[in-house]
Amino acid sequence: RSLKKLVIKNFKDRPKLSENYTEDTWLKLRGAVNAIQNSTSIKYNLEELYQAVENLCSYKVSPTLYKQLRQVCEDHVQAQIYLFREYPFTIISLDNLSFLKRMNRCWQDHCRQTIMIRSIFLFLDRTYVLQNSLLPSIWDTGLELFRTHIVSDTAVQKRTVDGILEQIERERNGETVDRSLLRSLLGMLSDLQVYKEAFEEKFLNETNRLYAAEGQRLMQERDVPEYLHHVARRLEEENDRIVSYLDQSTQKPLISCVEKQLLGEHMTAVLHKGLSTLLDENRVTELALLYQLFSKVKGGLPILLQFWREYIKSFGSEIVCTPEKDKDMVQELLDFKDKMDNVAHNCFAHNEGFINAMKEAFETFINKRPNKPAELIAKYVDSKLRAGNKEATEEELERILDKIMIIFRFIHGKDVFEAFYKKDLAKRLLVGKSASVDAEKSMLSKLKHECGAAFTSKLEGMFKDMELSKDIMIQFKQYMQNQSDPSNIELTVNILTMGYWPSYTPMEVHLPTEMVKLQEVFKLFYLGKHSGRKLQWQPTLGHAVLKAEFKEGKKEVQVSLFQTLVLLMFNEGEEFSIEEIRTASGIEEGELRRTLQSLACGKARVLNKTPRGKDVEDGDRFNFNMDFKHKLFRIKINQIQMKETVEEQVSTTERVFQDRQYQIDAAVVRIMKMRKTLSHNLLVSELYNQLKFPVKVINTFICYNLYYCIH
Repeated sequence: RSLKKLVIKNFKDRPKLSENYTEDTWLKLRGAVNAIQNSTSIKYNLEELYQAVENLCSYKVSPTLYKQLRQVCEDHVQAQIYLFREYPFTIISLDNLSFLKRMNRCWQDHCRQTIMIRSIFLFLDRTYVLQNSLLPSIWDTGLELFRTHIVSDTAVQKRTVDGILEQIERERNGETVDRSLLRSLLGMLSDLQVYKEAFEEKFLNETNRLYAAEGQRLMQERDVPEYLHHVARRLEEENDRIVSYLDQSTQKPLISCVEKQLLGEHMTAVLHKGLSTLLDENRVTELALLYQLFSKVKGGLPILLQFWREYIKSFGSEIVCTPEKDKDMVQELLDFKDKMDNVAHNCFAHNEGFINAMKEAFETFINKRPNKPAELIAKYVDSKLRAGNKEATEEELERILDKIMIIFRFIHGKDVFEAFYKKDLAKRLLVGKSASVDAEKSMLSKLKHECGAAFTSKLEGMFKDMELSKDIMIQFKQYMQNQSDPSNIELTVNILTMGYWPSYTPMEVHLPTEMVKLQEVFKLFYLGKHSGRKLQWQPTLGHAVLKAEFKEGKKEVQVSLFQTLVLLMFNEGEEFSIEEIRTASGIEEGELRRTLQSLACGKARVLNKTPRGKDVEDGDRFNFNMDFKHKLFRIKINQIQMKETVEEQVSTTERVFQDRQYQIDAAVVRIMKMRKTLSHNLLVSELYNQLKFPVKVINTFICYNLYYCIH
């Protein structure tokens, strides 16, 4: 009706505007007005109204038409706000949801009306309004009027925004709300360009308040895994709200707010409370979630990195610095390294910073206890490369050696490893206890690649000696075949270059006449081929196979040379005291006690001891055990040779320290010859740079004396 009145009013004003118009135009406009007034069909109404507007615009009354259209629309919108203000008691009694629904209906009706008006006045919108850039379009005019007279009303806006916030809070508390209603109303605020000032600021403040309180409460009530899953769920919910009804511009501040209140304010507390537990229990899922969440917060990853590094140092230090764990130290280190590698790669997204921090932490804690880790790693390698190790296939053994090399890289005192590795390698080679030559050479290759050729030159020399010894023994057997009086003992000799092998304390023992004679034959043979060389017999790692007769039958017994000397005595007598055995064999007392213990107190007791007991004491007497039984024909009793004595361990360590002292002395001389004059602090710094093992400052005072003497 208002549109019809507007067209008629312009027609009635025609005399003022029609002086220059032709009669045909006048008749056309009058016919259009009559057609609008008599219209009965909606379709024709719209078409006639559109035609009437076009006719009016043709009469150049567009400014007046636009002005009066705006006035009609404004009157209509003002009438709507009066409906909200006319019944204040009713509005107050309405719950917020009903108020929101009423507001939404008002907005939807306004949008539909504005679209219809724009359709009818489309000719006006696309001609007059389009040609005047300062004038808003009919649609923009409708939005402006609704914003000015309804949404900008203080009471209406507050009630609307408070109602929306109440619905969002209910949804956050687990209740079901009408998302389409919220989407429509927030779209209204966005279309009216009041979303940020009217809603977003209050919404973010409420979000801050809610999650600040929730974070404080849940940190007290829940453990860390539960809390992390709760934070992830909250972030997922807020992202879903953005997709469902919030404006996209709210996403960044909203998510930042949630992350700050639930994570940023509690990062240290979360890590203090739960990181150690997550790592101890290997909670891979929660660790990955922790990394994912902390990566979203400013400063999250650096603090996680710091706690990760400290955890590794603390846990590793407990493994390394607890003497009671020495037996399983290396295996625990390997397991711990595997575990941390898995966390770094699968939970921390292969982050280079975390991987480097892990390496730094391992290097720090593994060197807190000097020398011992290097010694135990060498012994662990020995246990894996020794014959009889059925724990792993060749492929598994290769993987184990690769893992050991990773731990080996962290050690500063690699000379300790070298000394113990060389000692154990010598035993494996000389006693024939090496599981695989290929595995031995593979380990040697790894060490050479890691530490250089100088580190492995002596180890490689040991293998060369063994290969040369095989060739020499082939020649010796041929030599023995040509002798007029061949021996019934088969002798195998390993010729060792003294500089390559560990040093062994010379020990003079009383060998049987047949053995002494055979030694002299070999000496004559060898020196005949290599004049100028000197042979020194070393009985410590010698071994033999003896044929023995028991009541059960004949057996072969594989024993050490010292065990051989003891057992051969029982060909001459039935019972001997420890003192008699010592005198007859010439074996050093400590070594003799270990030898007798292995023969009379071990699993294969070929000797009987009187009185019985686990230890060999003065006054004990020994006799041959004719009742000895064993399921195997060849029995190995010489495992005692592979066991390290306390004296061996101390001797190896002392040699390492002595070699270090020589290296320190040499380094000081080199530095001072080059620098001439140098302060103490700079000299120590230069020593740290040149030496490959940790050096204590106290050692340098000895070096000064050495330098002064040379100078």
